[in-house]
Amino acid sequence: MLDIPVFHDDQHGTAVIVAAALQNALELQGKELGRIKVAIVGAGAAGLAIARMLRALGVADIFLSDLHGVLHSGRTDLTQWHKPFAVAPRDWDLAAMLRGADVVIGVSVRGAIPEAALPTLAPRPVIFALANPDPEVDPAVARRLRPDAIIATGRSDMPNQVNNVLGFPFLFRGALDCRARQINQPMLLAAVDALAKLAREPVPDAVQAAYGRTATQGLAFGPEYIIPKPLDPRLRQRVSGAVTVAARESGVARR
Repeated sequence: MLDIPVFHDDQHGTAVIVAAALQNALELQGKELGRIKVAIVGAGAAGLAIARMLRALGVADIFLSDLHGVLHSGRTDLTQWHKPFAVAPRDWDLAAMLRGADVVIGVSVRGAIPEAALPTLAPRPVIFALANPDPEVDPAVARRLRPDAIIATGRSDMPNQVNNVLGFPFLFRGALDCRARQINQPMLLAAVDALAKLAREPVPDAVQAAYGRTATQGLAFGPEYIIPKPLDPRLRQRVSGAVTVAARESGVARR
């Protein structure tokens, strides 16, 4: 309704960063977006936005749960935003939703992902436990139970911090640079692509030093570096530039 960019960080921001990190994690695990099962624990603003973003990227099997259980068509308490994702079988509980999942994304609270479910995940899983300050499952426990997993959290003191600060400053910079009328799906997807690609490039010495890394123990694309660091100075040029191009090509840029 407004002729200016409107951005909800817990929705768009979270979805962009999760999608970028997930693309890289899946490549390292030898899996494809179109052939995975995704279980999202938490069906609030963030969970629904992540589900929409992953669906736009080609993920077909996406299941969500909230405080009252798994989303399925038999529930009468779902909003119009939840109903498109109420696709699970009616008899599923959380354990069934997690069983065989290639990807588990927690956007809920501490303890929302039961430790007992971790051994039932698919081989080489991806586990994003993003609640702060306490993740949905203890990363140390997840690492012990699933040494084949790639794990990310929302915390800055752990590897693979999936944090909105990687997205909204640069996404908005790109929108403002071209005087975009709105922030649309092509702009969000451009930010996802730019972030994912940047993580695969060599990390500058200044960024290594900022995080206390050395030449022998530096940051490099791999299981513990699937997303750029927030202090990477290349983010503004890469992400903002990609967003500006997408805005122009999709017809929402004023200049």
